[in-house]
Amino acid sequence: MEKIETIILDLGGVLLNISFEATEKAFESIGVTNFHQYFSQYKASPLFEQLETGVVSEQEFFDYFRKETGLVVDDEAITTAWNAMLLDFPQERINWLRSLENRYRVFLFSNTNSIHHEAFQLKFSAEFPGKPFDLHFEKAYYSHLLGKRKPYVEAFEALIRDAAINPSTTLFIDDTKTNIEGAQQAGMKGIFLTNGETVLDLGI
Repeated sequence: MEKIETIILDLGGVLLNISFEATEKAFESIGVTNFHQYFSQYKASPLFEQLETGVVSEQEFFDYFRKETGLVVDDEAITTAWNAMLLDFPQERINWLRSLENRYRVFLFSNTNSIHHEAFQLKFSAEFPGKPFDLHFEKAYYSHLLGKRKPYVEAFEALIRDAAINPSTTLFIDDTKTNIEGAQQAGMKGIFLTNGETVLDLGI
């Protein structure tokens, strides 16, 4: 096996603790009783895919979501419920991330959106003042800025081209199996974190 030179990390469930249940409950509290039909760890409705690939603006998303769900709430209430899934960055995982710096080329690839992006950047800065989150990577790739999202192979291929990396010496780490499969289709090696595993269990 070729030596690993590059590591690409997912964000939610890998570096940042998240809870889809927390957001589902938050939406239930404002009247959306079937949120899982719109979004989960494993799938996203067309509207949420459009938000995560930057096709629709935040305001368009709020308006479309109200129309689809029949909600009569303001943008702030939707934002608060949507951000409820963002929990914390465990110190030991950030220590681990920082330990990679001089041994690998390190990138981030996250399916996210402008609403979450602002929230978790602020959260990280509050928990770890000083070095901004994105500066822990050679480059951080976010689906809403890249215009492509996991698990589609073309998203990984776009990252490979932009970062000028060799996929055969690249390891992708994610907590969603379909995303690992997409990376493997692009020629990368993959590690699927499952059954409570964290990056601390990998021996890297």
